[in-house]
Amino acid sequence: MSNRALLEVIALDAEDAVAAQAGGADRLELVTDMAADGLTPSRETFAAIRAAVDIPLRVMLRLTDGFAAGDVAGLARAARELRAEGAEEFVLGFLHPDGRPDLAAVEAVLAELDGCRWTFHRAIDRAADRDGLRKALADLPGLDTYLTAGAAAGVPDGLGVLIAEAAAGRRGEPGYGPRILVGGGLTLSHVPVLREAGIDGFHIGGAARPSGWARPVSAAAVAEWRAALG
Repeated sequence: MSNRALLEVIALDAEDAVAAQAGGADRLELVTDMAADGLTPSRETFAAIRAAVDIPLRVMLRLTDGFAAGDVAGLARAARELRAEGAEEFVLGFLHPDGRPDLAAVEAVLAELDGCRWTFHRAIDRAADRDGLRKALADLPGLDTYLTAGAAAGVPDGLGVLIAEAAAGRRGEPGYGPRILVGGGLTLSHVPVLREAGIDGFHIGGAARPSGWARPVSAAAVAEWRAALG
């Protein structure tokens, strides 16, 4: 049985996507507008990336900065349009102002996804009750991943939480079946302890762009991560 870890890389366009795949990425998260921490890309961008690479693509469903759902009808429409374009995997997650999961918004979007696989993103790191959020989402169709740093401030503050949530004894609990995909302040120095804890999902954005977000993904930087993860 393979012990290969999943490496997911943020891609903004086809150039990013090609470089990430060349470097050894297993999957891409497609977004636009990183100044707003990643919003839904256009159908045209998705189509261009899908034509350029043959690895799985997870498409962000998020129309505004922050973790409030905002225009739920607009989110549902975006999901519907991306499905029509051929998108099969997604990233989403919405909270109420008090930190509770916005189940109504999540379910409205899921109604357009036909059971597609999806990631609940770093909204979990802003949740008032992480365990409660996991249990509230446990029975939703298609949820197979949590993108999390373990803490709102990032992986350095969240390592203990990540290790505790990855513990083998928790995997049978409601809400702890989805894969932990670690991202948010993640560095190569964190990899050994996370791998030792049994975590096998890693998500990078800025780390794949040593020259900053104004420059495209570096295939060499992605290859360095691929080699470190095994």
